[in-house]
Amino acid sequence: MTEDALLDLWRTAITVAAEVAAPFVLVGLAVGLVIAILQTATQLQESALTFVPKLGVALVVLALGGHWMLDKLGEFTVAAFESSSEPQTLQELPTVSPPP
Repeated sequence: MTEDALLDLWRTAITVAAEVAAPFVLVGLAVGLVIAILQTATQLQESALTFVPKLGVALVVLALGGHWMLDKLGEFTVAAFESSSEPQTLQELPTVSPPP
């Protein structure tokens, strides 16, 4: 595997990881913001009030988008193994002539 192919593989891995994690992060951010506004308005500072809704929404995101996430990760894994198993082009080794 050449350096360019390896760098491309790492770039793709980071991109796929960001795409798969984005729904959890964005939904968790939105729910956290709504809960924080409600806590500020009601002056109710309960730690379980922030944890339980985020956990519930994360489970809903997993239930709704889990198939897509698994497909995305599976496609990347197959592509990574296929690209790493391609035959490498070996450069000609320099020939050393024996001393006279």
